[in-house]
Amino acid sequence: MSLRSILLRAYFSQRERAIDNFRRHPLETQARMLRQLLRRGRRTEFGWRYNLGQVRTPEQFSSMVETFDYDTFKPYIERMLAGESDVTAPGRVTLYARSSGTTSDRSKYIPVTRESLWWNHTMGMRDVATVFAANNPRSKVFDGKTLTLGGSCTYEGRNLVGDLSAVLIHETTFWSGWFRAPKVQTAVIPDFDRKTEAICRECTGENITAFAGVPSWNLALMRRVLEYTGKSNLLEVWPNLCMFAHGGVEFTPYRRSFEELIPSPEMQYMETYNASEGFFALADDPARSDMLLMLDYGTYFEFRQGDRIVPLEGVKCGEVYALLITSNNGLWRYEVGDTVEFTSTDPYRIRFAGRTRQYINAFGEEVIADNADRALERACRETGAVVGEYTVAPCYMSLRERGAHEWIVEFEREPDDRAHFARVLDGELRAINSDYDAKRLTTLDLPRITVVERGRFLEWMRRKGKNKVPRLMNDRRVADSVLGGE
Repeated sequence: MSLRSILLRAYFSQRERAIDNFRRHPLETQARMLRQLLRRGRRTEFGWRYNLGQVRTPEQFSSMVETFDYDTFKPYIERMLAGESDVTAPGRVTLYARSSGTTSDRSKYIPVTRESLWWNHTMGMRDVATVFAANNPRSKVFDGKTLTLGGSCTYEGRNLVGDLSAVLIHETTFWSGWFRAPKVQTAVIPDFDRKTEAICRECTGENITAFAGVPSWNLALMRRVLEYTGKSNLLEVWPNLCMFAHGGVEFTPYRRSFEELIPSPEMQYMETYNASEGFFALADDPARSDMLLMLDYGTYFEFRQGDRIVPLEGVKCGEVYALLITSNNGLWRYEVGDTVEFTSTDPYRIRFAGRTRQYINAFGEEVIADNADRALERACRETGAVVGEYTVAPCYMSLRERGAHEWIVEFEREPDDRAHFARVLDGELRAINSDYDAKRLTTLDLPRITVVERGRFLEWMRRKGKNKVPRLMNDRRVADSVLGGE
C-alpha cells in the first residue's frame, strides 16, 4: 500500500466517525442543519422577506416559508445571475450549474455557492472514497487516479456557468490532480469527440483505478478507449480498475454493458445521488441496493406526498415522496423534481424512484420510471439482451386501433427474439402495475419495440445539450425527435 493510500485512509477514518454520528442521531443532525441555514439566510433579502430571524422550529419554518419549484424560484436566480448580492444566500454567487432539464428545452441555472461547492458536492465525493475505503480495506484504488468525465463550462459575464461536473472540476484545487484524471484543460473541452480523443492520449498510460460520472457518457468514452487501444476490454488497458461511482440516471439498463467491458468479479459499482441542486445520498453498503441519505451536508430535507409536506421523522418505508430541500446553495423549500422511496428509517436510506414529471399516463396507466426499469431488467435477463439507452412514448388510439407504448431502444446486444422481449416486458409491467394491467384489458396493446442503431441517443443528447435521456414521456416530442433526427 502506498504512502498516499495510507494517509488518505487516515483522513477517511475520521470522516467515518462523523457519518456514524448522523446515522445514530439523524433528527438532531437535521435540526442543526436547519439552524445553520437560518443563521446564514436571515440577513439575505429572502431572509428579510420571510422573517427567518424569528424562526425557531421546523414547524414555524414550514408555516412561514412557502414551497418553490424552479419556475417560482426563478426570479431570485435571475437577480443573482444579474450580479445582485445577498439575494437568497450571503454575498454574490458566481457559479451556476446549468441544466436543460429532462422534460423541457429551457435552461435551468442552479446556484452553486462556495459553501455548497466544498461542504456539499466535494464532501459527497470525498465520502464516496471514505465509504469505499471502509468497505474495502485491502483495495488499491487510492494508489491510482479516478477518471472523471466532466462536461463543459464557460463564463457568462462574471459568472461561471456549465455542467455541474465541469464547474466542480474547474474550481477544485491544484492538488486534486494527484488523484484525478484527466487534466482540467482536457476535462472541460466542450466537444465530446475532441475530449475523448484527448483523454485517450492522456490517460491510457495512467494507472486508472476508478471511474466517476454519468453511465451513458462514460460508456461512450469506454468504447472509444477500446477502439483507440485495440484492446478487448478495459482491464487490458487499466488492470487495476476496480470501482465506478455513478449517478444521474438509473444504472440498471447499463449494468450488463459495463460488466462486459470490465469483466472482473472484483469490480464494484457505487451509486450516488449527486444532482445539480446538491449531493444527497450514496450507497454505503455493498450488500444493499439503496443509498444512505447524507444528513450533514448543509441540506435540510422535506418530502411531499400529494398535497402534504412531511418532515424527515414523518416518512415511512415503502412510500414514495417528492424531494424538497433547503440548502447552503441558496435554495429554500425547493422541490428538486425527483422522487425517492424510503427503504429504511434506521438509518434513513432511499432509492431514486424517478422524476416527478417523467411518467406515462396517456391512457390512465400511470407507469413510472421505476416500473419501466424493473420491466426492462426482467426482459433483458430472460432474452439475453443488453440495452444501452431507451425512451418510451405513447402511440395514441384511433378509431380502429388501441393505444400502445412505443419503446425506442438502442441495444448493446439484441434479444434472442424481439417479440419474446416485448412479451416479457409487458408481463412484468402487468405484474407490478395494476393500472397498466387493467388498461391492457381495455385500451392498450402489447408494447411496440422500435430499435435504433447504436449511437443514436448519444447523438440526440449532444444535439439537445442533455446528459440524460428522458425515459418516459406523456407525449411524443422526445420520441419523434430521436427517430426523426430533429
